[in-house]
Amino acid sequence: MALYTTIHLHNVPVERTEEYAAWFDGPHRLALGGLRGLRMADRFEVTKDQISGPDAPQPWRYMSVYEFDLPDPAIDVPALGPLVADARDAGLVADDDTERLYTYRLFGDWKGSPNWQKDKPFSGISIILGNYTIGRYREYQDWYENVHSVEVANVPGHVAMIRGELSPIQVEPKRYCPGDQLVMTAQQTDDLAFTVEDFAARALGHSPSGIAMLPRSSAGSLARTVHYFSKISGTEFWPGGVAYGGDWSPYPGRGPSAR
Repeated sequence: MALYTTIHLHNVPVERTEEYAAWFDGPHRLALGGLRGLRMADRFEVTKDQISGPDAPQPWRYMSVYEFDLPDPAIDVPALGPLVADARDAGLVADDDTERLYTYRLFGDWKGSPNWQKDKPFSGISIILGNYTIGRYREYQDWYENVHSVEVANVPGHVAMIRGELSPIQVEPKRYCPGDQLVMTAQQTDDLAFTVEDFAARALGHSPSGIAMLPRSSAGSLARTVHYFSKISGTEFWPGGVAYGGDWSPYPGRGPSAR
């Protein structure tokens, strides 16, 4: 079995946002129940609070995340394509050339921090579409896994991190991806602005907490984009095809873990 995540970055015609939401939490979620290995499916909306500042490009208002544990990725990853195409064919996805579907092979499961409250849902997820400096792949992975993931997940409001790399198996329609490396950080907070501000302050060594992150490794390329999203879908889909409502408890032993 192998862990994979597909992210669907897209926009929705303004007049059809409620229709898209009803489709995702209704017919789409029922259709997802027929996919092998689906662990989670959820939907998110971009937030006004961003680590890169209010003027940084945010081409996608919405993101859907599909997490799998697959027996045969070559067979099962593409199976998501027709289910997402239903929304596109119905005109629920904006025809503005922004839609992207990217699939990543995950290095491992969610890596939680002491901040993670296991009896509460995630309020949002941020993603980095990143890259490593050519020739420094191992150094990049070591820095992220043993240093930076711990620093980031310990920021108040951040609770866990998961990482992966672009898979050769992709969902149609395939588009160029600017980030070979995926970093996803989960949040549990009702004050994302504070989380983002303290994250930046710790990175710069100015946090009121007195906690400063180590200098950023040059093994991590600056060719990256960062996007914070808040959860907007009505249910979570976890292993065994079980959908939980707003008061769900995360699957035992799991949890979601950027700069």
